[in-house]
Parts: sequence; structure tokens; C-alpha cells
Amino acid sequence: MTTSSAGIGRVTAAIVAIAAMLPYLTIKILWLTGNPVGVSDPAFLDDPSMVGLNAATFAMDLVGLLLALAFTMRWGMRLPAWLVLLPIWVGTGLLSQIVVVLPFSVAMGGTGVFPEGGPLAQWVYLAVYAGFVGQGIGLMAAFALYARDRWPSVFTTPLSYRFASATRPFQRVVAWGALLVVLPVGGIKLYWAFGGEIGLYERVVAAFSGTAALRVGVEGLLAWLGAAGLLAVVLRRPRLPFWTALAAGWLGAGAMFGWGLYAMVLTVLKPPLTAGVTFGTQVMDAVELVSLLAGLVIGLAGAFLLAERSDGGYGVQPAQDALEGEQRHGDRQPADRGHR
Repeated sequence: MTTSSAGIGRVTAAIVAIAAMLPYLTIKILWLTGNPVGVSDPAFLDDPSMVGLNAATFAMDLVGLLLALAFTMRWGMRLPAWLVLLPIWVGTGLLSQIVVVLPFSVAMGGTGVFPEGGPLAQWVYLAVYAGFVGQGIGLMAAFALYARDRWPSVFTTPLSYRFASATRPFQRVVAWGALLVVLPVGGIKLYWAFGGEIGLYERVVAAFSGTAALRVGVEGLLAWLGAAGLLAVVLRRPRLPFWTALAAGWLGAGAMFGWGLYAMVLTVLKPPLTAGVTFGTQVMDAVELVSLLAGLVIGLAGAFLLAERSDGGYGVQPAQDALEGEQRHGDRQPADRGHR
């Protein structure tokens, strides 16, 4: 192994992610080319909203595949930071919830947690969601090792590290404001998860399964985690490694933004796959919209903070030569050194 090559950990995690993506990508290609595999009614795939959603989700998974390759290739170390961080932020936000919720749901209800008798065969849900778990675990592990090699200071500096920040007063306002917004949003979701009915139609309550309650509860906890992570990073306390607070803010904000955007897309398009689904009261839609905006604000605040931290020689740096050291001193040392 050469020092400029990804180690076995990154390669293995990326292979797991890519292997988990292949069934999903195959199904989407078949559907987009007119093959109704796993679909009870072929006309279901002809609906314009379904064509658009299938194309969009195929493109999203294709981006995930390209990211997995980037995490193992030398050219991946030269990509601009934003080109890596933006899609993996959204992707980990979406997938982290599934990675947590699905195993517990299947353990509690078996394969019965997946719908039967609908427009899609049950095996389609099994293949898709099992693939999501695999690619979520693989992508998150590969990204963590990639980030540790490309930006080692994120994993070695303390949360209390002090650096010049022209916007820190504003960051404090944003962090406290985000917390004040996210606390009730997460609280409402946890209230619904534990059986609360205020803000829900009767038909929504009747359709609120154990899996749905678990999903909403995890969303509420992730929302709180995201706001707490940003606040810790901005205030530079408690005494923790920087990466722990960053990871909390990262996952929480990504989940709020990703799932809030997904809910808004379904609310607007109302595709046939959601026919009869009763998750869409005005209160729930408003909560998802606030989650989307709060996740975006926390993500942007974190991006500005990382940019300022990198100006001080720490944190996320711009694109670099694959044979250039972390501080670009012309030492021609491999950028992807460190944890293999």
C-alpha cells in the first residue's frame, strides 16, 4: 500500500455503501425505462409526479455512489470542500434516521412493518430500505475516515480552541435563536410520538403506527441534538473534542433539512404513492416547514463557523493537491495521511 492510497477501512466502507445502492439504482432504472417490476399497476409509473420523483431519487443515489468513490480515490481529496460536504450533509441527515429506526421497527413488527397490497410489492420496500441501512452505514463510515484523513485537526482539536471570529456575536444570536425554535419543534414531535393527539386529525391518529411513532420521536431527538450541537460549537464548551459537538449539529441539522424538504415535496406534489397517507395536516406541515428552515439555518451557521475556524489553520480547508500537506507548505506529503 502506498501512502497516497485509501486504507482498507475506507475502501471496505465504500464497497458496502456501493453494494447497498445497486438494488435501488437497478429498480429506479427499470422503472424509468418502463419496466413495472414490483409494481401492481403499470399506470402508476406513468404519473408525472412519480416520473419526476423517480428521476430525482435516482440522481440522489447516483450522487451517493460518486461520493463513495470519491472517499476512496486520490481525486476525491482534491475536490472542493463544499462539493463533498453539502451532499453528504443532506445524505447523512436522511439516512441516519433510517439507520436508527428501521432495525427497531423490524425487530418489533417483522416484515409486517412494510405495506402489503398497495401499488408496490412488499419485497420492493424490503430491498429499498435494507439498502438504505447498508448505504447509510457505509457512507457515514467512509466519510468519517475520509474526513479524518483530509481534515485531521477537526478530530484532534478541543471544542474550547480559540480562534479569531468576526461573526461570533451573530453566531451566538443564531445559535440561541435556533435553540428557541427547535425546542418546541422537537417537543411537538416527541409529544406525537408518545401518543399526543393535539394538532392531528382523527384519521392521522388512527394511522399512527408504532413505526411512525418511532420515526417521529427520532426526528424530535435529532432536532434537539442539532440545536445543542451548534450551541456547543459556538459557545466552545463543554470540555469535549470538537468533532463530537460538530457531529451532533451535523446530523441534527441534516435530518431536519433533509426530511423537512422531503415532506414539503410530498405535500406539494401529492404523488400516487402517498394516496391514502394521512400524514399531512396543516399543523404537521407547518412543523416540517419550520424544521426545514431551522436545519438550513443551523447548517449555514455551522458552515460559516468552519470557514472561520479554517482561516486560523484548523477545520475544513479548501481543495488541496493530493500530494500537498494540510497547510500547503509545498512539502509534497500525502494529504490523505493518518487513519487508514
